[in-house]
Amino acid sequence: MKKKEIFSISDFAKFARTTRDTLLHYDKIGLLSPVSRGDNNYRYYSNGQLGIFNMIRTLRTFGMSLAEIKRLKNNRTPTLVDMILDNQIKHLDERINNLLHTRKLLHLLKTTIHAQLDIDEKAITVEFRPAEAIVLGELNDYSRGRDDYDAMLSFYYDCHEKYPDFDLNYPVWGMFSEERIRRRDLVWPDRFYFYNPDGYDKKLAGLYVTGYARGGYGRTYGLYARLLDYIDANGLEICGPAYEEYPLNEICVLEEKNYLLRIMIMVREKKVKKTPETVKKQDNTLPQKLQRD
Repeated sequence: MKKKEIFSISDFAKFARTTRDTLLHYDKIGLLSPVSRGDNNYRYYSNGQLGIFNMIRTLRTFGMSLAEIKRLKNNRTPTLVDMILDNQIKHLDERINNLLHTRKLLHLLKTTIHAQLDIDEKAITVEFRPAEAIVLGELNDYSRGRDDYDAMLSFYYDCHEKYPDFDLNYPVWGMFSEERIRRRDLVWPDRFYFYNPDGYDKKLAGLYVTGYARGGYGRTYGLYARLLDYIDANGLEICGPAYEEYPLNEICVLEEKNYLLRIMIMVREKKVKKTPETVKKQDNTLPQKLQRD
């Protein structure tokens, strides 16, 4: 069967998966004009123009303006097109990386929010938490009248300098050192951090006492007091930092007073100091046969 070589504007629009109006506009600005016009002044296109139209569509997808595409089309050479395509591939790679970063962020936000939907906010739990990838800031400087706002700005600046390819749109949380927790100095965090699957640092794996409370940013001392009392009353001791987060915040909650705060303090079972009395007591709990042996 003989291949069709000439198309009316309506047929070519179907062939090129576009609209008649688009072709009329391209003709008007001199970007893609019909190869001929009939006696009735109808526009006719050749099948060879499909490749040109597809290139226009591809370059438009990359973000090139019609004016830029027209200049390229009117002055095209293999070398020039090769250079343009190389630049567009680099631009596309950047877009892909940005989209992948955005997908990771959205997945993290969704997972974080979903995990809080059925929790018992009044309960205090002790559970093992695996290590998680984070970006951890340097020790915050609160000298010379600096506050937590100044420290956070420094954190963002440092992250941008050290990790220019990292997405800095992740929510930022605070970490308190073991020493600060013990003396209950819990106003401003020692360091800031955010979760990032590509982060070079780790949130420590271990046993954590975890509790929740409702309230705005920084209104945390009551929850710390509850957790520390729980630790003392249950034969535990602090052995690492505390991580302070707001898994439900302005992203999904209308009023600040209803933000959900989560505090996780790293703990272990308290080591009992052995004295002659405790050793004797432990020996008396052994089975009689083992004591005779």
